[in-house]
Amino acid sequence: MKILGIESSCDDTSVAVIDSNRKILSNIVKSQDEVHMLYNGVVPELAARSHITHIDNLFKEALLASKTKIGEIKLVAATAGPGLIGGLLVGLTFAKTIAQVSNVPFVAVNHLEGHALTTRLTANISYPFLLLLVSGGHSNFYYIKNVNNYQNLGGTLDDALGEAYDKVGNILGLDFPGGPKLEKLAKNGNPEAFIFPKPLLRKNNLDLSFSGLKTSVLQKYKSLNTIDKEESLKADIAASFQKTICEIICTKIKIAINLCKKKGLSFDNFVISGGVAANKYLRNNIKKTIAKENKKHYFPPINLCTDNAAMIAWAGYERYKKKLTNPLNISAKPRWPLEEK
Repeated sequence: MKILGIESSCDDTSVAVIDSNRKILSNIVKSQDEVHMLYNGVVPELAARSHITHIDNLFKEALLASKTKIGEIKLVAATAGPGLIGGLLVGLTFAKTIAQVSNVPFVAVNHLEGHALTTRLTANISYPFLLLLVSGGHSNFYYIKNVNNYQNLGGTLDDALGEAYDKVGNILGLDFPGGPKLEKLAKNGNPEAFIFPKPLLRKNNLDLSFSGLKTSVLQKYKSLNTIDKEESLKADIAASFQKTICEIICTKIKIAINLCKKKGLSFDNFVISGGVAANKYLRNNIKKTIAKENKKHYFPPINLCTDNAAMIAWAGYERYKKKLTNPLNISAKPRWPLEEK
């Protein structure tokens, strides 16, 4: 069975074709980084226009790359939220049109559910599992019991982790998106050079906060004179910031595992997904932490950490198997918590 997936929730347009045997036949992604770089952030109106410009060609490219005829598509899935309303409407409308013309079932997918279930596509891990989802818009711990059965255990009270990375990158003069560039810069820095605060670290819960940490980095950077603001000092700040982030996340992972024990939420597998899960420094530190807790860890492949349509297609297929299809009059949901059914 071939499934078409469409993702357009933020600033990446993506169309994919997968099959029910967990094979990704095509996964085409069109980045908008160049469009938004001048503004140091995503401009919703420009993002929506870019989705409109590229989605039809990406659809054709995905079919061609997967050697698929439109008549072979037996299920269509698209991101319906959360995200930017303009982009969501573009992808959702396009997908519903394909489903209607092809007379096949349609599934509206929660973007977070796509991230949550990616390792089910790539590694076929079993339910239930503990999830840490870290991206540009979300940073939360979830207990994934089964499809459409998710429990939010806690997360950020302000900035998402990916947002903090991008904002600190901007402080250091890095082009948008700053997160990946900050990781690269940090490789040349001394992680012990600066001490930054670790908000809520002593709280025995899963609350996260990155806004104060970001402000501390800004204040430190402003306090340096012009001569000090050379690349080596920027690298030291980046490395120290990243080390602080890792200490916060790894501590909260330990708390999450203990919290699940207390609540009787059993699991063997710990999944880390979302765009920030592509950060290799963070990956390596998380792997060490989880290994000490005697749990198995799973990350999606790097190319499936960031927004893509393959994960949407797979989440759609998992919902389809549970008979959770949607009518074609379903609306986009800019705000849509993962735990909301």
